[in-house]
Amino acid sequence: MSAEAALEGYAADLPLKGANRRRRTIFLVALLVAFLLLILCGSALVGQSGLSTDIERKSLAPSLRYPFGTDWLGRNMLTRTLKGLTLSMGIGLLASCISVCIAVFLGLAAAIMPRMVDVAVSWLIDLFLSMPHLVMLILVSFILGGGSRGVIIAVAVTHWPSLSRLVRAEVLQLRYSDYVQFSRQAGRSRLWIAARHMLPHLFPQIMVGYVLLFPHAILHEASITFLGFGLSPHKPAIGVILSESMRYLSTGRWWLAFFPGLSLLALVFAFHALGSNLRMLADPWSAHE
Repeated sequence: MSAEAALEGYAADLPLKGANRRRRTIFLVALLVAFLLLILCGSALVGQSGLSTDIERKSLAPSLRYPFGTDWLGRNMLTRTLKGLTLSMGIGLLASCISVCIAVFLGLAAAIMPRMVDVAVSWLIDLFLSMPHLVMLILVSFILGGGSRGVIIAVAVTHWPSLSRLVRAEVLQLRYSDYVQFSRQAGRSRLWIAARHMLPHLFPQIMVGYVLLFPHAILHEASITFLGFGLSPHKPAIGVILSESMRYLSTGRWWLAFFPGLSLLALVFAFHALGSNLRMLADPWSAHE
């Protein structure tokens, strides 16, 4: 079931029944902001004490004192999960921002520069879209030596093609509009036209693309870290937590993977649902549904 379909199902039980898409989007934004504040404030309040080793409390099941339980070294899983989500959000925000900048630059260049540039950018987009995504992520991260820098660059340079193709298509339509043609006849440069006419028109699509790229960046960061090509094992990343927990699931310590994985999915689902509604809201045909 898609995020949009699930949201429609939840609307029957929430105070969203009968609300249009704009109200549902506002409600989603409020929920998402509350969820993010809960993660960030929780991560700041728990401090670093829960990350220290304590053999006396190792492998404790979830309880009131330890809602997410403890791991085989006695570390508080709630603390590790909050720190991991905070780290994933930081990497996802930065990687998505870089990827969006690449997509906008190449999309604008392909549409407003000479045809040779358009051919080169279109070929580059097709090349990246034709390559296996996860393999490309692992390859780039491995070449750069992993770590935060390697993960951020790997995610950033592999997530721009779809948005770049959308930006190019939008700009190709705009370049033949009356006000753009009038600016050209008035002697305005291509850079001036792109900055004054095209970027303001593209801003809603860029923001929606950024919101939709963010959950993919988080998931792919966790994926390559889980496989051992991402963040350092010494950091409390969600991918590291899930990778380490695989060795202990057969012993009945289900909470080691359940709560971190569920938290990651909840964060990704929230942003995906928000992005889907923003995309529909930006569409004039469905904005008032």
